Amino acid sequence: MTCHDEKLFSHPLITMEAVTLRRGSAALLPNTSWQICRGQQWVILGPNGSGKSTLARAVRGDVPHVRGTIMRHGPDAAPDRIGYLSFELQEELFRRAERLAESLSFSGRSGPALTVHQLLENDAARRQEVRELFITMDAGGLLNRGIRSLSNGEIRKVLILRALLKTPKILILDEPFAGLDQASRQSVARLIGTFMARGIQIILVTGRREEILPGVTHLLVIGQGRVRQRGRREEIRVPNLALPVPGDARALLRDMPLPGPPPETEKAADLLVAMENVRVAYGDQVVLDRLNWRVRRGEHWAVVGPNGSGKSTLLGLITGENLQVYANRIHLFGGQPGEGGRLAEIRRRIGVVSPELQLRYRRAVTVREAVLSGFFDSIGLYRRPDHRQQHLATRWLACIGLAPLADTPFLNLSYGQKRLVLVARAMVKSPELLLLDEPCQGLDPANRALVLALMEEIGRRSTATMIHVTHHPAEIVPCLRHVLRLEKRGS
Repeated sequence: MTCHDEKLFSHPLITMEAVTLRRGSAALLPNTSWQICRGQQWVILGPNGSGKSTLARAVRGDVPHVRGTIMRHGPDAAPDRIGYLSFELQEELFRRAERLAESLSFSGRSGPALTVHQLLENDAARRQEVRELFITMDAGGLLNRGIRSLSNGEIRKVLILRALLKTPKILILDEPFAGLDQASRQSVARLIGTFMARGIQIILVTGRREEILPGVTHLLVIGQGRVRQRGRREEIRVPNLALPVPGDARALLRDMPLPGPPPETEKAADLLVAMENVRVAYGDQVVLDRLNWRVRRGEHWAVVGPNGSGKSTLLGLITGENLQVYANRIHLFGGQPGEGGRLAEIRRRIGVVSPELQLRYRRAVTVREAVLSGFFDSIGLYRRPDHRQQHLATRWLACIGLAPLADTPFLNLSYGQKRLVLVARAMVKSPELLLLDEPCQGLDPANRALVLALMEEIGRRSTATMIHVTHHPAEIVPCLRHVLRLEKRGS
């Protein structure tokens, strides 16, 4: 495949010829040929699990190819001139912060283990440039914050800015808008447009065609395991990935064992969550202040607000992951979490899907075992499931369309496929309270429609209570009749 004849696109940077890639033990995108030329701005578009991210990482030189050749034409195509943002990079950053936190704990020192300033490692000459970029993205207040105190969306902002500060020739942005509120999505889009105008070439990886930015010149479309189209934007027929939920999937949803009332032998509190004047702060950074909130059995809530407003912190108080639950007046399922042994009981009655759980779920288990671990609230599977549990896990894998991958290593899945598995993991034990922190993040339109249909089924015919955190109004399904709106607080 050659570049177009226009002078603007006449000089190749990277050429792939008949390349077959590898993810785990699986071969991907056989015999793929693609050429990236100077001045081109590309979007890689395709569904979850299609190989979009793997192809982008091959451009950077991060994944092996088992056949074919990849040629780099000149120093501008060298891996160190290619910037990168991805979910995998976010996971790597999370692990780094965890290791540093453990090191500080063992040494008896206090304070944030890794701050944004330390992550950027900028010299004094660039400090003003860093500050100006962060202010452009409404992120100036993040520079002195610890990485582990940032929300999912705030971490994405930091990683985007970190990639831009390296002044790359090519910048790969894998789902850059995931986890961002509407205002942040707009500011990121403007910033990307600015850097395009300065000569930085963008490769944007997405499953949403509405995220194709105005400055994009070329599209590469993946479907059914192969590159289906590639070329100038105006010549490509962009597929509609927002397909309706298939009839067989809807039938499976209607037949799934959804949450029912708690056993009569258990205390069935009508008031599941009660928070009174709750305050959460990290040093001088106040996240929640004077929050009063009650959630009753059978209610379904949408929790909305900008990045950094405390949405994920709120859910962390309910699960007990945030230790400031013990410093506040919070009652869960009719009692306080600190009462002897109650935290384990509370977690048994809750199902959770969140970006943070996905970051932590790094155990070497199969997809089936990851779903089964939901019965035991464990990361990894350490107990033998019984026949009924095995059967339910199989049914849930069929429901989310991943039954053929049941014996595949969980870590070999794409980010979106992992999110679907965690949805099944949360649901498999029929929880009384379902906490969904951006469950559709990283999902293509078809899988997003499937998850939203599942949520509506839960709201329509189960006794479970849902709390759904989202940045997208279109993801507030009809059963979510209550809304908690949080605002971002200053330090």
